[in-house]
Amino acid sequence: MSELIKYQLEYPIHSSINILYKRLSNPSGLSEWFADDVHIRQDIYTFFWDGSEQTAKLLKKKENQFVRFHWLDNEKDDSYFEFTIQVDDLTNDVSLIVTDFAEDEKEQEENTLLWDTQVESLKHALGS
Repeated sequence: MSELIKYQLEYPIHSSINILYKRLSNPSGLSEWFADDVHIRQDIYTFFWDGSEQTAKLLKKKENQFVRFHWLDNEKDDSYFEFTIQVDDLTNDVSLIVTDFAEDEKEQEENTLLWDTQVESLKHALGS
């Protein structure tokens, strides 16, 4: 298997960090923008989209700072996806940093378009 490409995407978000963190970390918040529905049992999140489902393990989280997940169908690699809340020290502007992995540049481009769409849904849910 080839080496995965790690990449980060930054999105300005007009929201308090507390409200944004809830949308990134709990099932009801994630189901508003990331998936049609989300269930959690212990640290395993099950995401539902149009009749399909995918599970991810919560690897780490720090309140109002970041949440990191690993897709369970990718057991053979150390990839993850992470939502990090970044606040500019001077302006107090809030940004969402999405970290993800791709097998090649084409997959990275496709995933970036998907993240763009998902984050637009997040912004809409936040009224941002």
